[in-house]
Amino acid sequence: MRGSPTRPGRAPVVGSRPARRTAGALAAAALTLPLLGAAPSAAPPVAAPSGETRLQEAFVAAATAYEVPRSVLLGVSYLQSRWDTHEGAPSVTGGYGPMHLTDVRTALAAATSHHDEGTEDPRGDDARPPLRPEAPVPHAGSLPDRLATLPKAAELTGLSAERLRDDPAANVAGGAALLAESQRELGGAPSEDPADWYGAVARFSGADDTASAAAYADEVYEVIRAGAHRVTDTGEPVALAARPDLAPNRSALPGTGLRTVSAGSTTATECPATVSCEWIPAPYEEFGDGDYGNHDLSDRPASQPIRYVVVHDTEGAWEGVLSMVQDPTYVSWHYSLRSTDGHIAQHVKVKDVPWHAGNWYVNAGSIGLEHEGFLAEPDAWYTEAMYRSSARLVRYLAEKYDIPLDRQHILGHDTVPGTTAATVPGMHTDPGPYWDWAHYFELLGSPFEATAGKNGGLVTIRPDYAAHGPVFTGCETAGEPCAVHGSSAVRLYSDHDEKSALIRDIGLGSNPTTGVNDLSSRVSTGQQYAVADRWDGWTAIWYLGQKAWFRNPKEQPTAVPAAGRVVTPKRGLDSVPVYGRAYPEKAAYPEGVPVQDVSPLPYTLLKGQQYVTGGKVPGEYLYAVTFDRSSHQVVRGKELYYQIQFGHRVAFVRAADVTVKTV
Repeated sequence: MRGSPTRPGRAPVVGSRPARRTAGALAAAALTLPLLGAAPSAAPPVAAPSGETRLQEAFVAAATAYEVPRSVLLGVSYLQSRWDTHEGAPSVTGGYGPMHLTDVRTALAAATSHHDEGTEDPRGDDARPPLRPEAPVPHAGSLPDRLATLPKAAELTGLSAERLRDDPAANVAGGAALLAESQRELGGAPSEDPADWYGAVARFSGADDTASAAAYADEVYEVIRAGAHRVTDTGEPVALAARPDLAPNRSALPGTGLRTVSAGSTTATECPATVSCEWIPAPYEEFGDGDYGNHDLSDRPASQPIRYVVVHDTEGAWEGVLSMVQDPTYVSWHYSLRSTDGHIAQHVKVKDVPWHAGNWYVNAGSIGLEHEGFLAEPDAWYTEAMYRSSARLVRYLAEKYDIPLDRQHILGHDTVPGTTAATVPGMHTDPGPYWDWAHYFELLGSPFEATAGKNGGLVTIRPDYAAHGPVFTGCETAGEPCAVHGSSAVRLYSDHDEKSALIRDIGLGSNPTTGVNDLSSRVSTGQQYAVADRWDGWTAIWYLGQKAWFRNPKEQPTAVPAAGRVVTPKRGLDSVPVYGRAYPEKAAYPEGVPVQDVSPLPYTLLKGQQYVTGGKVPGEYLYAVTFDRSSHQVVRGKELYYQIQFGHRVAFVRAADVTVKTV
């Protein structure tokens, strides 16, 4: 995706850009928590929380006022927001505050998708004419209940919608009121035992089916069992004591009134049992004259290995995105993930190849995941529920298909290379600098940690997401600064000075900027690079054939030392070419299969430079350009390649051109 500053086609969210508030202003707000169903004037006052523990106190006050177990309230909030307030800004689905109360008052039918923006060909195969899909018109359905929980909370509490959006303590009270109301509607008495609140928690998810609601509730209770503690985005410590022996009472689930997903829609899916997953197939149809869509049938991993997972964001809302992937004239991906509750829809079997990443070599060996979200809106935050559901799915896929859990195999769409020099400028940039890669890999069980001493030859990029806020531009208006926000990205300079020039990417053919979609001069959390130099709180790495500097102060490091394997040109070679795909040599192609050019990118790996490798791969090409699968075949050559972290994106070099060593 290339996040447009004007976000064409996105339905507006009422109140989507509130005035930003300071933590002090939030703490000063007085709060009265009405009893459930009572008029505000009849409610007993509860003292406003204040000081550094005001949010923790707000949970205590709301739990007491609405007779909801504190652990349930904290667990639900953690799964929604990790207790962050986001300074009153809405999530991608119009959710506000620690409880993620949703307030979307307009239809979401005008959503677009990143696949119909820019110049990237989603299929990325020279053997077929470039695919330039037009986004179909999404179905304009009625507004789901999951997108309108804040107005209901306003009715229950007597608090204004504005206050529920902007005041974290009021927001917590609104969440407590919703839980208490659900408990009452399910016939359950207020109970101090969190085990008795399973049905109410399931309904809080906003899901419309029991499987999704149960998966959400199970995740909440997993949080409660494990406990949690963290410092929020307002600098407040919040804690949830662990209850490892807590066993929820699931008996209320059948009485929630939610639909039961048909067995066929779940048995067709390839998902772990710990997530909610349904089958919404992308169509495979022929249109005549050799044209067909919107993916290719295959037999992976028997036909060829699955090496990658590609993380995308949708640049559109759930209902519209599902409409698009079900259009046979559009493009496809394997899975979509919903923001509000982490629900998953699978569209293409893992054995088959959808058109999603813009590089046919990557498409043929990858699984594509689309996450409901917008990269150019730093405060349009992704929910914890979606992060966790995605991590569970990726762990399952990685184990099943032996995919390494590192940033050269769990790719962002923004790290997929262009196939040729001509395609480099049009490649997409999602999920962008605001995707929290460090937290995602913690959930994957593969956190980014130091693996060498302080002077190790490699570094793993790892800024403190919450505290690290490089300035980007173009989120709202071209050239204008984006809102200050945590980020996974670290900026690169030509010298150890922030006044020096930004690193230039010659493949883009333009001068580098701080634009949110400009990948010229930045690296991302989890990526690894060889150290080229160090100077007084700065580190230089080899990047796109250049020495690139980034701030790495001891008191707030943006990278940790690492050890691993690197490639460097073989002795006697001053430089070696770099490729965007690992295709076989000409002699490997059988009769009837057009030879695919092994065209170098506009970069070279120079003598004396080193780049971290993600491993050796064979020259391989999936020939699949017809609806009839009988002509499909995988061409393999004798040529071998090493995948490397060359710039922001990965790339490939011929094994015959380089030497590999451990540093």
